[in-house]
Amino acid sequence: MPALSAMPAAAPAPVTAARQPVYFISHGSPMLALQDSDARRFLQTLGRDIRAAGIPRAILMLSAHWETAAPTASLADRPETIHDFGGFPRALFEMRYPAPGAPEVARAALAALATAGITVTGGEARGLDHGAWVPLILMFPEADIPVAQLSIQPHLGPAHHRRLGEALRPLRDQGVLIIASGSLTHNLRDLTWEGTDEVAPWAAAFQSWIHDKVSGADVAALDDYRARAPFARQNHPRDEHLLPLFAAVGAASPGQPGRRLHASVQLGALAMDAYRFD
Repeated sequence: MPALSAMPAAAPAPVTAARQPVYFISHGSPMLALQDSDARRFLQTLGRDIRAAGIPRAILMLSAHWETAAPTASLADRPETIHDFGGFPRALFEMRYPAPGAPEVARAALAALATAGITVTGGEARGLDHGAWVPLILMFPEADIPVAQLSIQPHLGPAHHRRLGEALRPLRDQGVLIIASGSLTHNLRDLTWEGTDEVAPWAAAFQSWIHDKVSGADVAALDDYRARAPFARQNHPRDEHLLPLFAAVGAASPGQPGRRLHASVQLGALAMDAYRFD
């Protein structure tokens, strides 16, 4: 594992300008970077599959762990690795993800949002929080793909984030891979910390409902999930960890359903599902 965190940024990899898909991934606990799990192995495989299909020109990452009043993008040339957590093993704090930044992609994202009538704030030289670098260190341990990060606005809800994704959609045609990083369920107070193979019924019901609506491209139901989904508030006391999903839905081609690539549950109720949108 130290080899992942210590790996220096490599020389720029051959890139493709081909249209890129969109992914929603669940990043779970920061310990995903250290502990073996189905979700960890899935992300490693996903990264290899993406590289095999053609390395993206850059990655635009939306993480549930950067909240701002209006959309903001990171303009850092060399984004630092932010350890925005506590109480974990020292090995986790020693990990670094030295990927180059993608300030030109960050500026293009802000310009696309402004053109769509979405109020934005100026970019800032911010690093990558664990919602970004933990999955990326598993997917692309070479750290050779430039990364920009975009913030979310929890007070503005699902429809705003879907609209945000719609505005970002043209970046996909410029070789930019959009990854929305959150968690399909996120109620840390009701997890079974001692470990269990049993899935809480309220988490399983929500997981199934989301899959049904995403695979059916039912945007109206998704936008209104807090009223329509079973156990919505128990699964998301705050919905910041689900909001990246709506950005991924918006960045997909109109009417295009999402395809679930992975489903697993940790600690009894932390769903680690991942979806691809084309």
